[in-house]
Amino acid sequence: MVFNSIVFFFFFAIAAAFHNSGASWRAKKVALLIGSCFFYGAWNPPFLLLLWASILLDFYMALAMQNASSQSRRKLYVVLSLIGNLGLLAYFKYGSFVVDNLARLMHVFGWQWSPPAWDIALPVGISFYTFHTLSYTLDVYRGELPARRSLLDFAVFVSFFPVLVAGPIMRAADFLPQLDTEKRASSDQWANGLTLLIVGLFQKTVLADGILAPLVDSAFQADGTHGFRDSWIGTFAFSGQILFDFAGYSLCAIGVARCFGFEITDNFRGPYGAYGFSDFWRRWHISLSSWLRDYLYISLGGNRGRRWKTERNLMLTMLIGGLWHGASWAFVVWGGLHGTYLVVERWFRGTRPVEPTGAAKLVAGVVLTYLLTCITWVFFRSPNFATAGEMIRAMFGSPTNVAGEIPSLIRAALAMSVVAAMVVIQLRTRKSHIEELLASMSPSVRGLMLALMIFLIAVAAGGQRAFIYFQF
Repeated sequence: MVFNSIVFFFFFAIAAAFHNSGASWRAKKVALLIGSCFFYGAWNPPFLLLLWASILLDFYMALAMQNASSQSRRKLYVVLSLIGNLGLLAYFKYGSFVVDNLARLMHVFGWQWSPPAWDIALPVGISFYTFHTLSYTLDVYRGELPARRSLLDFAVFVSFFPVLVAGPIMRAADFLPQLDTEKRASSDQWANGLTLLIVGLFQKTVLADGILAPLVDSAFQADGTHGFRDSWIGTFAFSGQILFDFAGYSLCAIGVARCFGFEITDNFRGPYGAYGFSDFWRRWHISLSSWLRDYLYISLGGNRGRRWKTERNLMLTMLIGGLWHGASWAFVVWGGLHGTYLVVERWFRGTRPVEPTGAAKLVAGVVLTYLLTCITWVFFRSPNFATAGEMIRAMFGSPTNVAGEIPSLIRAALAMSVVAAMVVIQLRTRKSHIEELLASMSPSVRGLMLALMIFLIAVAAGGQRAFIYFQF
């Protein structure tokens, strides 16, 4: 079940109507849990067992940590939580990757081994709900959060359907306290939630899928022609597609949650208006970057100690962040490039925050950051290293290498206009949030804009694509 489907809107209407009814708070939480399990089980019902395995493991490990008589026992329980959660994630997401690379390594040393096919489906959302539940056990272990004694509350937190399969990644400390008192959406929350849902669906259905995706698919064909023009156009188009697809999902999730009376943290704040890469990662996939900072980078030592250790910690964090996105060396390269950018940025600015001192410097810094980010997107989107290499060579190759397969110059012009507008708008509004921009509009202008978005969503609704981050 996806947000951009008719089935979801029937499910959403029924679930929201009951949640905002006069039923008891416990009954509403039970209904929310059942609805979330139905929402997740619609993809593949057996994977509900994995979701519940994570829920039960971390609920009881946290209680055991709370009641432990010594620090060594607390450490044992948090290690069991890590092994259980990361073990499931490793088996389902990285098993094939490890086996295939092991076979290649053995061939290098002259040992011929053909591993059996690893025909195991990747559970939808496992990367997201694993980080949801690990935030809880790690916070309990650190003494920053008391263990929750209600299994119902904890299960609702882990399985909360708007964010279950593609984020934003929730923190237990942010969401669990919201379950202590009854939540019923106010009229303002309904209005804001539905507005965000419409804007998110517009970004996904019209901009990402309708305008940008065809160019991206054409440019990144594994067996296609990769010329100078189409490689750059395809890469720019993907920079917009990945943002509108993922930020669109996040806006939908935040909006749907608000219709149930819950507040979810922002996940994007104009990332293509970023001045430098530390600024970029404060704006892009904020829930992941802050999770990696708080639970991985700081645990590795953060910026404490000598400079080379800080740079090592940055690089390791970004490499692991790249691998989190998928079991592929291409994602590792993507993370490694961002790690390299962050390290080089620290060489130039030291530990001082990046602050532009003039309009020209700001524009130049934002454009450079955007162009370097686009280079990393080539590895993120390419189906294999060979295609990525061809794309990079074409983008920086001979000016005569202009052969390409852009399906329509009109479509390409429209897509590049959307991408250019995206960068300009995010540059001009880099200190604002989308909700602030919507609130600054007059009611009549905002109403006309939403009506046009609904019309365009309906027109573009024929070709339904899954959200890109579902595969992570």
